[in-house]
This record gives sequence, C-alpha cells and structure tokens, in this order.
Amino acid sequence: MERRMEREGEIQAALRLIFWFTLSSALAPVCASQHGIPLGVVKLWASAFGGEIKSISTKYSGSQLLQKRLVEAAEEAHLQHEENPDLQYEYFNAVLINEVDEDGNSVELGGEFLLEPNDHFNNLSVNLSLSVVQVPTNMYNKDPDIVNGVYWSEALNKVFVDNFERDPSLIWQYFGSAKGFFRQYPGVKWHPDEHGVISFDCRNRKWYIQAATSPKDVVILVDVSGSMKGLRLTIARQTVSSILDTLGDDDFFNIIAYNQEIHYVEPCLNGTLVQADRTNKDHFREHLDKLFAKGIGLLGEALTEAFTILNEFNQAGRGSVCSRAIMLVTDGATEMYDDVFAKYNWPERKVRIFPYLIGRESAFADNLKWMACANKGYFSQISTLADVQENVMRYLHVMSRPKVIDHEHDTVWTEAYVDSALKSKRGPNPMTTVAMPVFSTKNETVSLGILLGVAGTDIPIQELMKTVPKHKLGIHGYAFAITNNGYILMHPDLRPLYQEGQKRRKAHYSSVDLSEVEWEDTDDFLRTAMVNRKTGTFSMEVKRTVDKGKRVLSMHNDYYFTDIKGTPFSVGVALSRGHGKYFFKGNVSLAADLNHPDCLTYCNTDDNHEHRYLTQIQAIKLYLTGRKPHLKCDRELIQQVLFDAVVTAPLEAYWTGLALNKSENPDKGVEIAFLGTRTGLSRTHLFVAAEQLTNEDLLTADDYEGGFNADHFPLWYKRAAEQVPGTFVYSIPFSSARENKSVVLASTAIQLLDERKSPIVAAVGIQMKLDFFQRKFWTASRQVSTAKNTYLLRLNFISFCKGTGLFFGEAEGAVMNKLLLMGSFKRITLYDYQALCREYAGSSDSAHTLLDVSILYRHIMICFVHHRFLLEFNLYSWWNVDSTVNAQRRTMLVPCDTEYPAFVSERTIKETAGNIDCEGCLRTFVIQQIPSSNLFMVVVENKCDCSSSPPVTMEPIEIIYILLESLKMYRCDRLKFQKDRKRPDSCHPFHPEENAMECGSAVILSPMLVAAVFPFFTFLVSR
Repeated sequence: MERRMEREGEIQAALRLIFWFTLSSALAPVCASQHGIPLGVVKLWASAFGGEIKSISTKYSGSQLLQKRLVEAAEEAHLQHEENPDLQYEYFNAVLINEVDEDGNSVELGGEFLLEPNDHFNNLSVNLSLSVVQVPTNMYNKDPDIVNGVYWSEALNKVFVDNFERDPSLIWQYFGSAKGFFRQYPGVKWHPDEHGVISFDCRNRKWYIQAATSPKDVVILVDVSGSMKGLRLTIARQTVSSILDTLGDDDFFNIIAYNQEIHYVEPCLNGTLVQADRTNKDHFREHLDKLFAKGIGLLGEALTEAFTILNEFNQAGRGSVCSRAIMLVTDGATEMYDDVFAKYNWPERKVRIFPYLIGRESAFADNLKWMACANKGYFSQISTLADVQENVMRYLHVMSRPKVIDHEHDTVWTEAYVDSALKSKRGPNPMTTVAMPVFSTKNETVSLGILLGVAGTDIPIQELMKTVPKHKLGIHGYAFAITNNGYILMHPDLRPLYQEGQKRRKAHYSSVDLSEVEWEDTDDFLRTAMVNRKTGTFSMEVKRTVDKGKRVLSMHNDYYFTDIKGTPFSVGVALSRGHGKYFFKGNVSLAADLNHPDCLTYCNTDDNHEHRYLTQIQAIKLYLTGRKPHLKCDRELIQQVLFDAVVTAPLEAYWTGLALNKSENPDKGVEIAFLGTRTGLSRTHLFVAAEQLTNEDLLTADDYEGGFNADHFPLWYKRAAEQVPGTFVYSIPFSSARENKSVVLASTAIQLLDERKSPIVAAVGIQMKLDFFQRKFWTASRQVSTAKNTYLLRLNFISFCKGTGLFFGEAEGAVMNKLLLMGSFKRITLYDYQALCREYAGSSDSAHTLLDVSILYRHIMICFVHHRFLLEFNLYSWWNVDSTVNAQRRTMLVPCDTEYPAFVSERTIKETAGNIDCEGCLRTFVIQQIPSSNLFMVVVENKCDCSSSPPVTMEPIEIIYILLESLKMYRCDRLKFQKDRKRPDSCHPFHPEENAMECGSAVILSPMLVAAVFPFFTFLVSR
C-alpha cells in the first residue's frame, strides 16, 4: 500500500513536471510576445469597451429598426385604416391556437398554427413566419377596438420577419397596444395558469409605461369616510393597487387616506414622496388592508396637502422633476373646490387631477368630472372590481399626450428581468427591453395626442456579456453594468432565483442595487460615480466567494467605469490585482486539433442565418481556410487557442502511455485527467471506461462549475490559480442537494516565470474516487494511536466524512476556538443582501428562520472509524439550501439581509501544537500542513470530554436593524432614504396644444356642468 501511495505521488509529480517542461520549452521562442497591460491602458480599454458594448446594444436592441421600421410601419398602417365597429376578422389568438373543440374542430380565433422548436429561442416551439396576439383575460377577444387594432397591426408581420432576416440575433419583437392587446413575434403558444387565467397586460409592464409616459410624481388620495364601507372600500383598495402597478422606478409617490382628518398610509412618510420601486410599492400595499371607513370626508384639506407635497418636492429638485398628478379615489365630492385649484394649480395647471368615482351612483359625477377637465386630467367611474384595470389605464393616455404631440419617439431601456420562457440549462436568462412609443398621425387626432401603443424588443444580457474578452480580464475579472437607478443590469453575483435550478424568481430580483453586491464600498463611491455617468477608476479591498460560497478570497480590485452613450446604463470592469496584467501570446499557422472551445466566443455566428448553426470549432476552421470570408472572428484569440493546442498536444501521448501501463493505477482510483487553458481550450483523458466513471459531471455540458463557460473560468481552475505554484488543490464537489459526488478533484496551476512575471497559462488536474483518496489517508495515518482523533482539513476550513459534510468547529469546537486564539485561522465576516429567510405563518416571532446549514448540521452524523475522522473544509452555499421544515407549519420565503462567518488559514503557519483545559483534563492537539497541497492534518487526543465547550458554527445571522430607538424607526428612515439616481434625460410634462376637454367619457356632461366649464376655459385661453 505504501509503495502504491509513493507511486501515485510520482505520477502526480511527473504529470506536473512534464507539462511544465513542455510548455516552457514551447514558449521559449515566443517570450518576446509577452505583454504587460498597465493600469492606465486598462482604463482606456474600459472606455473603449463601453463604446463597444454600446454598439452591440444598439444592434441587439434593434433601436434603429424599431424607429425606422416598426414604429413607422405601425403609424402608417393606422393612418391608412378606417375604424369599423362592425369589422369581423379572424386572427391567431396566442392562447387558442391549435386548440380544438370536442368534435375535433379548431376553436374560434384558434386554427392550425405551425410551431417548430428553434435553438435560437432555447428550443421553444415558435413560428418564424407569423406573430400571435394575446388579449388579457378580463377583456373580450372580439371587442371592436381589439379587432380593429389587430387588423391594422397585421402589417407588422412583414416587418417582424424582415427584421429577423436582416439581424438573426434579434429575440422577441412585439407591439403592445394602448387598447390592451399584445402582438408578439415569433408566434408562440401561451398557456393559462392553473386557474385558467393569463394576468399579463402589456400596459402594466415597465417597458410600456416608461415608453408611453414621462417620469411622474403622484399623490394618491383615498376616501375613507363612512360612505366608503364594504364593497366600495374593497374596490378602492384594488384601484390604488392598480395605480401602483403603473408606476415605475423613475416615478415617486405617496398615499394619503382622508375623512375628517388626513392619514398618511405610511405615517413615517408624512409630507414626502418615495421612489416607486417594487419594495416601496409592496410596503404600501401591506398598509392598504389596514384602511377602514368612518366619519365624514373633507376633500379640501386632502387636496391642499397633496398640492403642498408635490409643489415643495418639485421646487426642491427632488423626485422626478417632471410630470405631476393627484389620483383621487372617492365615492363623491359635494363641491368643486375651485378655490383650492385657483390657489395651487391655476393658471398653469401643471398638476393633473384624475378622479375615480367608486360605485354605481352618479350624484357627484359632475363635480369630479369638472375637476378632471379643469386640471388637464381624466374622469373615470368604477362600479365593480372587474372595471378597475381598464379604467385605471386611461390616465396613461392623458399623461402621454405631451410626448405624442411633441412626436418624440424617445427610446427607453428597462432594468434586467428574467424571461422564464427562455430559461437555459445554465440558469436564468436575464433580458433588458428597449422600447419606443407609437403615435396616431391622423390630422384630426393631433391635438388629442393619441398613443397607439409601444413597440419593443428584448436584448439577452448574455449577448452583451459575449463582448467581454474574458481571456484578458484574468481569472477573477468581470464586467458589470447598472441602470440610472443603480440597479444591476448584469453582474456575476446577481442571484435572481429562489433556488438554483428552479424557475421561481425572487420578488425584487430586478431591483438589486450595486451597493448590495459591491458591499465593501461603504461610501458608495463606485455606485454614485456610475449612476452619474462618470468615467473614472476606483480601487478597494474585496472579499469574494467561489464554489457557490464555499470558499472566500480576499483580493484587491481595480474598477474602471464609463457610461454607455445613448442608454441609461453605465458599464464597469473589475480587475483583481495579480491577475490579468500579463499574458503570453503565441502564433501558429496550422489548424490544430481543438477540443470544446465553444466556451468562449471566437467567432460571432449570430450575424448571419447560415452561420447560426455553426459550432465555434466549425466557425474557426471555416474562418482560417477562408471559406467563410464574412465570418467575424477574433483572430488574436484564435491564434492563441491554436498555440495552446499545439503546446499541450504532448499531454495526450503522456496520458495514453499511463493508461497502457498496466502497473499504473491498478485499482482504477484515478478516473480522469484534464487540462484547461486561459483561452478556453480543454483536454480530457479517461483512465477507465466511460460507463465505469463514478461521476461524469466533469465531462458534461451541464456541469456549469466544472467546465469552461462564457461567464467565468471553471472552479478547479480558479482555485488552483490561488495556490503557490506546484501546489495541488484537493476538493470534493457537492451537489445542490448537499450530497457529495463520491470523487475528489485535484488541480494545479501552470505558471511560467520570465523576468519576475508569472502569468498563469493553464491548469491541470485529475479526478479520483473518494474511497481511493480515503484509503490513502487511512494508510498514512495508521500509525496514529486510536486514543487520538485524526482530521484532514482543507485550507478554507470545512470537513468531509465518508460523504457527509461537517464543519470542523461543529465537531471540535474547543480545538477550533483555540486555533482561532492562536492565530492559525482567522474569522472573516461576510454579508449577503440577497438572502432569503423563512417566515412562519401565524408566528408571533418577527424574526425569520434562516435558509442556512444550521438545520442541516443537526441531522449530520459524525463518522467514527477507530476514533479518526476524514474532514474536508468547505463553506456551504447556505443561500441555496432548502431546509426541511415541519410540514404542519406553513412557511414563506422573504428577502432578508444576513451576515455570516468564513474562516481562512494563516499561510505562514505550517505546523503548531497546543492544549485545551477541559474541566481539569488537559487535551493536546497537533496541526501539520501537508506538503504541496491545500490540506492540514490535525491529530487530537480524545481522552478528555470537551463537549461542554460551545461549537464554532458558520450559521448566517439575520441582520435585525435595531440601531436606533426601535426597529420601526429604523425602517422608516430606510424608506425615506433615497440613494443617488440619474433622472431620464427626456421629460414631457405638458403641451400648450393639448385638448383638455378630452377628460372622461364615463358620464355625459350635464348642461349645468358645460355652462360652468365653458367660461372657465375661456378665461384660461384668454390668459
């Protein structure tokens, strides 16, 4: 056994030396090609990258196509169409296509619609020739307005198809109508939820609202007088909630309930407005259920309060500094309150009034409609819950009038969101939408400012990421982008899903702030500079976790950032010092044998339909032979990957020789050898038959962590690069279910030294069976007395025991505490602002139960084998754990902030010994680093009972904000606190040519009201 162990060590040493020698020899003639990238040059490169990503964004957004083709085509089609209330037209309804009745006949608005899987849409079945139309469940499919709009918008089909032919990289193209229907290309079938409902309404989507209207400040007044009891108050709550749905991140709002007194729905926000992000809107929705009706309604005081807030906020330069509106939700008004409007809003009428009359009675409708008409607003009456959605939407048409009359086709971009329909095997597929408004150009409608809808298309964030030259950023380098509100558009630390592999998205995943992932920047310098669209640099010490949080790295990052012209985004690049500054550059002329280079983008195969089905290998070969002259490829990167292929080719012969030598590896303990280079080249060799492999993840495309990919280097490559050259890193991969995969990975980095510069050019490694590795451990430690416990510890401090993970501090709390006191290891505190906690329904305890490994630990059994343990130190990915809970207690996942410890070794300490006093019994231990590895061996006497010593855990702790007098006060301050943001450049609050008499159609103006309004408007016009 000892001889076999020695032989195994010789194999590993030979593997490392021969590869090192091969690379060094091959690279000797090209040392002059070594390049250093000064930080100043990187700054210029970052700015250039911003320009490149802007160019790519423009192309993927199809913004020029949208403006010149989609928008013009839609406006022209509407111009040529004459409205026909009796129009009968059969169209392809997205829900009804391919549906048949009980007799096997196609249902109305269904019909046969050809759908075929398409890899460009992640194998979703689509129709590339036609679009489909989706109509919200609460609307009639054959309503005349819907049918007419669908009819004239059929003209967009040809433009959709032509756009996709011209630019195969386009994803979804669509037109959202102001009437409520949604035309989508390519055609795809929609499926209702379990209740038979499709709640999607395009007019509620952020891309629609942002494109249709300008940013706005809104105060919502809710009548809670005694007459609002019962169903009216229920309808009022739903109306307010629907209004909140129409507000976006560029808007600001507050809600005031009134009877004989004024009640702020959130008392701590008295006299102010807050940003309409999802967190704030959800907070207010919770308070709506606490409203109850009593007393009498004094609307005059409520209007005065609303005008005061809006005017003061605007004058102070806070909020949107654009459009302003008061939403009035009431069952009536006994007077017109013209004195209030004369004092605060006339003659400019910069604050629009939108009254919503709740209930069927119309006794006070004239007064409310007069308020709307006199203040450039719109009156609506809502009698039932079914009426809410459509009536609320009408105010958007009024708010869009100035933009329509100005005929400003402003391009808007949304924050990132996850398209669940296009979810890839590697996880969520984040998108951003670029959209533009579509206007009526008919002469008779110019002063009415009629918005027809919004045209848009989706840009996959991963397509933008392809522009990042990962091979130049170093192992830990990355690019990221944020919106004008500081929200993350793309960042490697963004976690949008509740659990890995699930489709369920976190409620606030699209509004994760940059400060929540780059949390070490406590002064928000980086965020503030990027939000304000500056170009510059920034440096700071950071802590990053790898292996899904199992290990922490301390690094110094240099950040370079700039704005992306023509968009509300800013882009940044982070480079870790020590990586990415130097790289080797080789040159070869032959087409070497490449293996799996699809991880990086060497050639852009999306520019042409006939290129889309090419693999990167095929594209490279066609490019090098000149058979596809129009292929756009990165010649420098191709040359480097070919160079790597030539240099690493001898390894194949070496591995084959080992496999043919029957005296080597007789018990098949070593299963796979593998190699990867910084250019994306990978090589693997099997020492056992494929069907005999203990675990195949390393060889499959599904192994996101183990294989090269466009987002980052594989985990085994990253970890090897952090060690001293010549050191092997050993680890046990775990599945998401916390089960080890019964194998051990060992990897080491290949660094070449030249004039004190040591770029990492590759990493090599092997996969061996776990039981094979364990036998080596037991054999080496067999001389240890059974009166001692023996542990094998990894540098970053977690244990494994026959496949069961256990933190060393849980098993040996007393020893762990002593090692921390001695300085052999140190504790580091990390923070997670995207964490999830379990909240038990009906529990009086406001604290959450964390999604952490503490519950898991309680169910772990320690494996005793003659008083010895096999331990591997890893920090578990607690944010992905779905812990077992009592089935009788209903729980829900809620966002929370947590802090959690990590432990790292002091590398200068190679060995140490100590003792612990356990209630008068002296217990000794020895810790010894294992040479050329990331492992420690710890031997502990077990003659003393130290169970009374508290364990050292890695349990995350929820951050409860009680720094002030009370949690309530702190939460209030958090609501009031507004981080820096950049307002959109475009603003269209009002227009002098607006036809303000288009102010509501639910109730016909009475002769008395006409008589009252006409002199008023004559007065305003005369001014």
